[in-house]
Amino acid sequence: MVASGDHKPGWLKTKIPIGEGYTAVKGVVRSHQLHTICESGHCPNIGECWGDGTATFLILGDICTRSCRFCNTKTGKPMPADAGEPGRVARSVRLMHLSHCVITSVNRDDLEDGGSRIWAETIREVRRVNPLTTMETLIPDFNGKFDDIKRIIDAAPEVISHNLETVRRLTPFVRSRARYDTSLEVIRWISDSGITGKSGIMVGLGETEDEVIATMGDMIMAGCRVMTIGQYLQPSRKHLPVAAYITPQQFQKYRETGLKMGFRIVESGPLVRSSYHARKHVI
Repeated sequence: MVASGDHKPGWLKTKIPIGEGYTAVKGVVRSHQLHTICESGHCPNIGECWGDGTATFLILGDICTRSCRFCNTKTGKPMPADAGEPGRVARSVRLMHLSHCVITSVNRDDLEDGGSRIWAETIREVRRVNPLTTMETLIPDFNGKFDDIKRIIDAAPEVISHNLETVRRLTPFVRSRARYDTSLEVIRWISDSGITGKSGIMVGLGETEDEVIATMGDMIMAGCRVMTIGQYLQPSRKHLPVAAYITPQQFQKYRETGLKMGFRIVESGPLVRSSYHARKHVI
């Protein structure tokens, strides 16, 4: 790893998003009043993914009820859930000609069901309109309520992902409300259902190599089979600072370690994010 500072190392540089594919996806997102985590999360891969005609849809609005110290999504009081959103997402998937789509959401602790009914309806509607499209859903923890998570499981997307985000020790400092063991339980419920379980963490927040490996072990014990590891990048001065920039060589070491531990797929690299190469994770 290298020390943090104002200047990012060269391996974190990305190209400015351009091209017809990027412009076309951006147009669909705008015209259908959709939110994407690609934009709100300042994803460094937006040019590559949108250029390939793919995007990660952010449902249930763009205002989160939580204020995690790593996340650039707006926080505050959300608007009421929009019953028309599932249909708009489904039509947009069709317009983009997607063979695989990723859906995620803000946390909606203001809703009795955490937004799980809108979640389930979105999955069903995307499948109805796009029967050949596979799906990954990146879900919140729903405060550990099994009935809400079961609605997602019963809608049967091909992959259900829930991120641990960081190692156990740093969780209280990084995540505003989520708990490490609650997230592990969510992953266990997903995996026990027979659906491919996936999770991810950020590195560069002050964790040690041993802590990362211990987290991998916790994921494996919970039944997780797909893992992503990426570099934390500070969205703004008000967010947590970067403690270290992890080298590509260390990311490769994590990948090799994870595969030896039993993960079927490990995406590990400085610019890897939760939905990076997601279509390859349907296993």
